[in-house]
Amino acid sequence: MNLTENKRTVQKYMDGFSASDHEMILSCLTDDITWYMPGNFHLHGKAAFDKEIENENFVGSPTIAVTRMVEENDVVVAEGTVQGKMKAGGLLDALFCDVFLMEKGKIKQLTTYLMSR
Repeated sequence: MNLTENKRTVQKYMDGFSASDHEMILSCLTDDITWYMPGNFHLHGKAAFDKEIENENFVGSPTIAVTRMVEENDVVVAEGTVQGKMKAGGLLDALFCDVFLMEKGKIKQLTTYLMSR
């Protein structure tokens, strides 16, 4: 697959989350990153983003599979699945759609839509 610079950044971001690699993830973001998850949270800045990488409700790294990635101009949309082990017991098993607004090859804004399966 021929990946553009923006798609490579999004793939690196996803790989970073799968490995819980804070440095890898943060290297993909602009300093003024904004992350929205409608109905759950709205974060601004790398420090706030960094705290959410290993969410206190989960144990270990998630398993992420991207099933589709499309790009137009400076917007990349990634669809896929995510599974994670919850501290309180049980598993998160969800479908996601992430919409990335890119700026000079970095993620400036992320909107995450998540739905349990």
